[in-house]
Amino acid sequence: MDKSEARLAGLLLRVATPFARLRRIPILGDLLSWTSHQLVPSDTLLWVQIQQGLAQGLWIRVNPRTGHDVQHGIGEPAVQQALQQHARTGMTFYDLGSNIGFFSLIAARLVGPSGGVVSFEADPEIAARLRENLARNNFAHAVVEQKAVWSEPTTVSFARVDSRVSPDRGLGHVSTENSSAENTIQVEAVSLDQYVALHPPPDFLKCDVEGAEVAVFQGAQQLLQKNRPILLVEMHSSKNHCSLVAKFTQLGYLCHDLDENHVLALPQ
Repeated sequence: MDKSEARLAGLLLRVATPFARLRRIPILGDLLSWTSHQLVPSDTLLWVQIQQGLAQGLWIRVNPRTGHDVQHGIGEPAVQQALQQHARTGMTFYDLGSNIGFFSLIAARLVGPSGGVVSFEADPEIAARLRENLARNNFAHAVVEQKAVWSEPTTVSFARVDSRVSPDRGLGHVSTENSSAENTIQVEAVSLDQYVALHPPPDFLKCDVEGAEVAVFQGAQQLLQKNRPILLVEMHSSKNHCSLVAKFTQLGYLCHDLDENHVLALPQ
C-alpha cells in the first residue's frame, strides 16, 4: 500500500461509523458505497495501534470499514470487564472463534509469558491475520489453531460470509446444511475433550462461535467436569442460552448474564 492509499484508508477508518449511517440512504448510499470501494478496495488492511482499554498500545491489522471500535478499544465492554476481573497471570486461555484476535491480544497481555493463549479460528484467511497480529506484538506464548471446535473430531463445512458483507468474515460459521454452497469450505474440527487430552487445559475459556456453542460444549464433558475452567460464552439464540445455562448450572457453575448476549459461568 503506497502513502496515498494509506491516507485514504486511514480517512475511511475515521469516518466509517457516520459513513455507515449514510449508506442506508437510498441512491446516496449506493453511490457512496461504490465510490468508497473504488478508492479503498474492500480487502484493504491497515495497521493501527489500539488507543484505549485493556489492549491500549497493542498493534492490530484492521479493515478500515470495520476497525473503528477495535482501534479505539471499545468493543464488547462487558467481555473486557470480565477478562479484567478474572484473567490472571499464568493462566491458560482458550479463545474459541478468535476472528482477528482482539480478545486474544488482551488475554495474551493479561496472562503474560508465564501463561498461554490458544486461539481457535476456522477461516484460513482470518487465522493468517490472527497470527500476524499476535506476532506483531511479540506474543510468543500465544498459538493459533486453524480449526473449528465442534462436538467431535471430524471435518465440517464452514460458511465463509462474503467479505463485502462482513469484511473481517466475523459471521463465518459451521454449516450443517449445504456443504456445496458458495463460500463454503471444508475444515478440520476438534472437540475440546480431544484437544485437552494432548494439550494444557484452559483455566479460562471464551467462546464466540456464531451459533455452534451447544455443539462445542457437547464435546467438552470431561473438561467441564474435571478441569472446570471459567467460561465466557456468547449466546446466539435464546434456545442456546437456556440450554447451556441449565447445563452449566447442573455441573456446579454459577452463571451471570453480562449483557443480552454474554454469559459468565464461574465454577463453584
